Amino acid sequence: MSILIFHRVLPRPDEIFPDDVHAQRFDQICAWLKQWFEVLPLDQAGQMLAEGRLPARACCITFDDGYADNHQVALPILQKHGLPATFFIATGFLQGGRMWNDTVIESVRHCRQPELDFGAHGSYAMGDAATRRTAIDAIIGKIKYLPIAERLAASEDLLERSGARLEEQLMMGPDGVRRLRDAGMQIGAHTVSHPILARTESQIARQEIHDSKAYLEDLLAQDCSLFAYPNGKPGRDYLPEHVDMVRDLGFKTAVSTTWGASGPGADPLQLQRFTPWDSSKGAFGLRLMRNLLA
Repeated sequence: MSILIFHRVLPRPDEIFPDDVHAQRFDQICAWLKQWFEVLPLDQAGQMLAEGRLPARACCITFDDGYADNHQVALPILQKHGLPATFFIATGFLQGGRMWNDTVIESVRHCRQPELDFGAHGSYAMGDAATRRTAIDAIIGKIKYLPIAERLAASEDLLERSGARLEEQLMMGPDGVRRLRDAGMQIGAHTVSHPILARTESQIARQEIHDSKAYLEDLLAQDCSLFAYPNGKPGRDYLPEHVDMVRDLGFKTAVSTTWGASGPGADPLQLQRFTPWDSSKGAFGLRLMRNLLA
């Protein structure tokens, strides 16, 4: 079973992130997936996998984090092609929040200084789109695995140093989650504040997982049985104890970001996912095939 992972679907191409999925490309991807695969809801696919009756060309579409463009841009395209998808929501950002990595990206994007001084984390040239992309990747790499409070403080410090004014609401609100559910999409939990679980105290990690589930169940008045590990690399971003927490809290299916496809005997709480990015049909199909073979 192939499980595809997306984050954003932009209205138009982004010059800093030219490979990121935008509306036209996502429309193409959905057309290819509908032609090649039997696209299933994740909970149904997980159960069929466990029961040994998964179709040979099964595929699932998933989104992480809860960006507003998921319902503004991606949803109409999914509906056009009649495809289901699962949206994993980091619930702490539903009330006007902004993820730390987006603070970094938008601070660099809107910086009008020739050089951005980030103190102990270095200085970065603010030239063309490629130069800014290099700065973004370097900065994110330096602060990604800091403790949550330090990571947030660092991103806010960067924002202040950049002089940027960020007003755009990137994350969806509670109504966006309801709209996705009402359109027949599935909603899963993705913790509250998107911590690196492996670097978080066990009690706090469990609370993060529990509270995101409880919030979504209260918001939607239905059970939440799907979960995605933040960042999602086993052994680095989450540990066996977190899989046990997910099981104990009543989740039935959970996904990582380990590339590959899940087959018979796969752990339903650690299903593999894959990120496609090719813009041509042939290259996209070849990459999917290689992922299945891997």
